[in-house]
Amino acid sequence: MNIQEEIKNLIEGALKEIDLPGFFFTVTHPKNFEFGDYSTELLVRMGPLSVNEDKILSYLNKHKSDNIEKIEIKLMFINFYLSPKFFRGSVEEILNNKNFAENHLFSGKKIMVEYTDPNPFKPFHIGHLMTNAIGESIAIILEHSGATVSRANYQGDVGLHVARAIWGLQKRGLPNPDLSTAEKSNYIGECYSLGAEEYGPIHLGNEEKESPAKKEIDEINKKIYDKTDAKINKIYDWGFKVTMEAFEDLYKILGTKFDFYFLESQMAPIGESVVRENLGKIFKESEGAIVFKGEEHDPKLHTRVFITSHNLPMYETKELGLTLEKFRTKPDMNLSLVVTANEQADYMRVVAKAISLIYPEYTDKMKHIVHGMMRFTSGKMSSRKGNIITGESLIRDTISLVTEKIKDREWGEEMKNKTAEQVGVAAIKYSILKQSTGGDIVYDFEKSISFEGDSGPYLQYSYVRARSVLEKATQENIFPDPHQESAPAEIFEVEKMLYKFEEVVLRSAKEYEPHYIANYLIELARSFNSFYGSTIIVNKEDKTSPYKVALTFAFSFVMKKGLHLLGIEAPERM
Repeated sequence: MNIQEEIKNLIEGALKEIDLPGFFFTVTHPKNFEFGDYSTELLVRMGPLSVNEDKILSYLNKHKSDNIEKIEIKLMFINFYLSPKFFRGSVEEILNNKNFAENHLFSGKKIMVEYTDPNPFKPFHIGHLMTNAIGESIAIILEHSGATVSRANYQGDVGLHVARAIWGLQKRGLPNPDLSTAEKSNYIGECYSLGAEEYGPIHLGNEEKESPAKKEIDEINKKIYDKTDAKINKIYDWGFKVTMEAFEDLYKILGTKFDFYFLESQMAPIGESVVRENLGKIFKESEGAIVFKGEEHDPKLHTRVFITSHNLPMYETKELGLTLEKFRTKPDMNLSLVVTANEQADYMRVVAKAISLIYPEYTDKMKHIVHGMMRFTSGKMSSRKGNIITGESLIRDTISLVTEKIKDREWGEEMKNKTAEQVGVAAIKYSILKQSTGGDIVYDFEKSISFEGDSGPYLQYSYVRARSVLEKATQENIFPDPHQESAPAEIFEVEKMLYKFEEVVLRSAKEYEPHYIANYLIELARSFNSFYGSTIIVNKEDKTSPYKVALTFAFSFVMKKGLHLLGIEAPERM
């Protein structure tokens, strides 16, 4: 039983004692340590808490364990102050238990997490970067909570975007074969932009005229589907290979490795077959198209077209096919979890409803998590080189800024490059993950790479600082001793933070919300740096030094594990 459960049971016992069993309450951490380590608000139905204050306090003090040093009632709050023995015991547990903060919430569950989902022939956008950071962190947290997780990536390998890119490639020609994969991929992105621009109508005064390129691009689109043009097929195969390789290079930097890749071209016929099989039952004809009238099943839903009047499957149909293929690929899967931008929330709800009517066994096995948008403090949507900011340019620009920041370090080039990459990725991921998943993100280049303040690099720097202390302790032959006998009389704030990690990880897993961990780690880092700044940790003449070293080790362990749960690496040096 953890301390939070112990306190909860104590309060339930006290309520039973005064004949108020079943009264609802929550046990939380006060914002200020002055009001204890745990607190609960208790409004007694029959009057103020003071009516039963003495009885409640008497029961709590009589039945509390030596983990609790003091209990007091202030106004309507019961405040619990934990004992030095508890804090020293939690430090010892962290040192002795390499599985500290792991839980069994999803033990035995098989979960597929789909995220990132960039489209070949198009740039890797900011949204893909956000989805990747959130999806990867959630996947790691679920694994940490006992689940067997598979990572999936769904990519649009067909569609008008591909036709636009190929049209641009035909006009401009293929790039120099000696270019890097990233340069070739960027070139394809430029060709896509050219095709997208030319596809739109031509404005002549107040009149609009169809662009000559539109007809050409539409024709290319048909040929991509039916694969009847050898030249287009050749460009397609080359472009698909280049962009997929470029994505893999980014995944390597971001620390993601996918188990399954699902392609839109393969999902479309699966979904179309199911839609046509259920025409007249789940789906209906409407002006030549096949639709699903969501509002007939749920007033919060609306009608969506699944197959157009031209017999073309829409995204909804492909999403339906994707879901079925996932469950066919992993028939024993307990949950299919999808992370996308919030703009897809409405249509995903409609698709989920249609699937649940056809396959009711999947109803409780589908979960959709949405994230907000990213904007920049500068207000500009262009990178340092003047181009529109993509997910890839944000990664490379941030790493470049970190490289400049550490250029004077007396390290080898390999170490500098590795550290710049680790710190740059941390800057981006933390900026995304510190916000609850549904909220928008404001990205500040300079603040994101700061080694101080509210940033990913600050967390990494705090870890590196702790490791340097431990190295010094080893050189001085001072080894960690977490036992109470070696501890100073003072309880440090960092001690009051460490044991909370277990609760925070569990909450993040329950709610699929990495931001709880991100916010906790910032508080933890600040408390450690305060401890570091006000205390001499390594001192042979100080009998409490072994405990302080143990506390530093516990901090470094929790920080490294916390960073891992966010998908962030802990660097060797900074």
